[in-house]
Amino acid sequence: MPIVHGFDPPERFVAGTVGEPGSRTFFLQATEGNRVVSVALEKQQVAALSERVDELLDEVIADGTAQGVIPAVAPFALTDDAPLAQPIEEEFRAGTMTLSWDPADERVVIEVFPVGEEPAELTDGDEPSEMLLVRLEPGQARAFVKRAEAVVGAGRPSCPFCGQPIDPDGHLCVRANGFKRRQP
Repeated sequence: MPIVHGFDPPERFVAGTVGEPGSRTFFLQATEGNRVVSVALEKQQVAALSERVDELLDEVIADGTAQGVIPAVAPFALTDDAPLAQPIEEEFRAGTMTLSWDPADERVVIEVFPVGEEPAELTDGDEPSEMLLVRLEPGQARAFVKRAEAVVGAGRPSCPFCGQPIDPDGHLCVRANGFKRRQP
């Protein structure tokens, strides 16, 4: 039987980082009362999850079947710019994430599985050892997207030529034949 870190809905569900740009560690963090679950993941996973949550909510608005209000943007009252809850104790590193809409109670459902324990890779009868299960109200989901986009965008600036991140001491730009570009 897997350990399920379930939150329906969490008091707080955010993406955040620890460390300096260029060597940041990204986390998803869900809280409810004194219970805090932190899952490490890659920057690209945060970006993909936030983009897909935003698209999912837009699809729900477009199909017109939702009974409740689905906000088009993050409600101001749900803005969360606070740092991650400390101390950060990583439960696991995220592998596969699934996303769905539960029409019965109008919630965004996010499941996060550990690396190497993705449901598609397990043999018949096997289950992942643990997972994070978060059920978000639509406003919370939009607030998650807004913060996740800010967290992803707060890193190193991108080179306008190759798109790679520019370190404070510059980088070797392949599009500029190895010319070392510096931060603007």
